[in-house]
Amino acid sequence: MKRLAALLLAGAALWGQPYDLLIQGGHVIDPASGIDGVRDVAVAGGRIARVASSIDQTQARKLIDARGLYVTPGLVDIHAHVFGYSGSLLADDTALLTGATTIVDAGGAGWRTFDEFRRTVIERSRTRVLALINIVGWGMLGPEYEDNVDDMDPAKTAEAIRKHRDVIVGVKTAHFSGTGWTAIRRAIEAGKLAGVPVMIDDKIFTNTGRTSREKLLDIMRPGDIQTHVFNDRQVEIISRFDGKVQPYALEARGRGVIFDLGHGAGSFLWPVATRAMAQGFYPDTISTDLHATSILATESDMANAISKMMLLGMSLREAIERSTVRPAQVIGRYPELGTMSEGREADIALFELRRGVFAYKDAWKKKMLGTQRLECIMSLRAGRIAFDAKGLAFPDWRTAGAYEVLP
Repeated sequence: MKRLAALLLAGAALWGQPYDLLIQGGHVIDPASGIDGVRDVAVAGGRIARVASSIDQTQARKLIDARGLYVTPGLVDIHAHVFGYSGSLLADDTALLTGATTIVDAGGAGWRTFDEFRRTVIERSRTRVLALINIVGWGMLGPEYEDNVDDMDPAKTAEAIRKHRDVIVGVKTAHFSGTGWTAIRRAIEAGKLAGVPVMIDDKIFTNTGRTSREKLLDIMRPGDIQTHVFNDRQVEIISRFDGKVQPYALEARGRGVIFDLGHGAGSFLWPVATRAMAQGFYPDTISTDLHATSILATESDMANAISKMMLLGMSLREAIERSTVRPAQVIGRYPELGTMSEGREADIALFELRRGVFAYKDAWKKKMLGTQRLECIMSLRAGRIAFDAKGLAFPDWRTAGAYEVLP
């Protein structure tokens, strides 16, 4: 009887605690809210309940000691691959481990395959998976499909966007090896019909009949996204003659064209990135183009991509801004995403900034050495711990009490 009474009293105390989880003492960087300092973050019901300089720990059921760590909104990666493409990865096995709680699949599915993508990937992933729908109806299945202009249907693409408006955030055109502007113009037409931006990934070789200047100034609209900004096969940001940022790139940025990192396995070159960054031409958004090759060869995950940007002069706060609030704005999902303001879904990442000597690689397997690396320690998706590298939420087994029977 006494034991029952004790359990009831303990339960009453537990239910009197308004917060499910309290992250204590971490350095919060939330550029959208203007926060850059030590704060406590309380979570309740899967949402941010409070962010303050000090929150009573007795008000929370679970405590996370984040002293010495950086706490940020869950990162938003607007260029990844989790469907259709031959190098696609499982979002939950790759994104959450590096602090990305939201990813945007960049063109894996077209209007013909989007229902399957939604059913098999989007609805089954713990990671929030959004999408840029391919202008090609069959999606990113290789040259035979991606060069077929007859399967680039703006009306049907726009219809699919309207049907899946809760998860489709734009249009993607990629890998078109034909000549001229047909693929890009049809993607932009679909974007106009549905009221969404277009992400462009195309080659500008002489035999394509396409140039960076014409694309950025005459074809793309404000809000459209040029990915692979530091690969001069997709867009020539740096002049090959004088090493300066091209005037048309500056003009395009001024008129609202978005320049996205899109690191990938073949789209990040030190000679381009170092010159552009030294002249203040930073990417507007940091993204990974994460797939089976880039995850291993160039290590293009979000934490490493941010680390490379910091190596080239970007501050941590600037990098977090370009990985949270800015991409959320670009895809039209701010303030739903990209901030830890009170009331928002509790997508949170905890990072350690390690000191030492670290080798960073580009697409041509050249390296630069850096003295710091950002490493994800924990990620929360909708208030639930999805990844915990150092067991911050795990009690010590010697003092935690009896083991439960595992299912």
